[in-house]
Amino acid sequence: MHENIRVNGERLWAALMEMAEIGATPKGGVNRISFTDEDRRSRDLFTSWCESAGLTVKVDKFGNMFARRPGRDNSLPPVMVGSHLDSQPTGGKYDGAYGVLAGLEIMRSLNDGGIETERPIEVVNWTNEEGAILKPMIGSEVFTGALSLTDAYAMATPTGTAESGLDDIGYKGDLGLWSYPVHSYFEAHIEQGPILEEKNLQVGVVTGAFAQQWYTLNFTGLEAHAGPTPMASRRDALVGAAHAVLAIREIANGVEGGRGTVGCITPYPASPNVIPGAVDMTVDFRHESEEELEEMTSRFEAAVGAIAEENRLEYDLNANVSIARVPFHPTLVGYVRTAAESMGIGHMDIVSGAGHDACHMAKVVPTTMVFIPCENGISHNELENATPKDCEAGCNVLCNAVLAAANSTETLEMKP
Repeated sequence: MHENIRVNGERLWAALMEMAEIGATPKGGVNRISFTDEDRRSRDLFTSWCESAGLTVKVDKFGNMFARRPGRDNSLPPVMVGSHLDSQPTGGKYDGAYGVLAGLEIMRSLNDGGIETERPIEVVNWTNEEGAILKPMIGSEVFTGALSLTDAYAMATPTGTAESGLDDIGYKGDLGLWSYPVHSYFEAHIEQGPILEEKNLQVGVVTGAFAQQWYTLNFTGLEAHAGPTPMASRRDALVGAAHAVLAIREIANGVEGGRGTVGCITPYPASPNVIPGAVDMTVDFRHESEEELEEMTSRFEAAVGAIAEENRLEYDLNANVSIARVPFHPTLVGYVRTAAESMGIGHMDIVSGAGHDACHMAKVVPTTMVFIPCENGISHNELENATPKDCEAGCNVLCNAVLAAANSTETLEMKP
């Protein structure tokens, strides 16, 4: 076992900045949507770096990339570490790319030190995590068998299908999906929230991910002229939606750690002098406890009925996405915590409020994550920012946690 291996922080930062030149936006972010030329160029650059580090790069049938560093016993299932290189249209430099390039930096640092591991280690770049033109996290979903390759290939993009998109960029590989066993999976990521920064800590030891419940909600009233229609006579669907928004905030604030969001709201007919006769909206509730989430959603469903009755509206409420809480593997979480403690890096346990490829992987293989702070908790935004110091600290913790797994001959059992 090797204790407290330290990575080359300057090299990691340089890689992040060079990758950020691909798809660079005027405001300092990146635009690397899946199946675009920018996606191809980022993959090509990643491939060149991996091959220069002596790694063997393979691509599976949905474009997921695996760069392997051999171990002493290559019959042992590998440890995987990675994330994604695609972005939102106005994304930041660090979301996803940090996890991939931190994995690459681990390989480079192990090479620098001439360090062998018992198991192979693979750096992964997952296809289409962001879902800017498709639904998110398809690469890991297909890899783990939660979505069929046939269905994934058939998904429509602005220029064709996911399959034709992979063909266009030259990254539809021939490696079978889940074609060999995997020992464990690690993913480093910016927090995408403000907690670590507020607490002045460099590392989040991620113990799991929130349970989620999404809804679509439609209120239907009656369009009428804004001038002649008295307030008491109105059946204003937008007023119903406004009450629902306030109810969602109250419900989420009423449960410690609760989250409640209306992401989209669309009135009809959206004319300045017409009382809205219909409103479509999306609702997103999250909590780390499935029991608390159920309580929140029960209160919400009751509130919607009361709002509709009070405002003389009809409504249609559909629970369209349900995501169970995802616990991460206690042994791997322990490796991360031990690495942070042994290196004197300030850390805390944290639960991810966002979805990640790790959430799909955790259903089939022992998994955990490492978070680092991001400025003001901003992500999915060109203003997204992280510091070289925090990137290095997170990578150091990741490196030593990955080493602990890669030097273990123990087979980890899946645990709830």
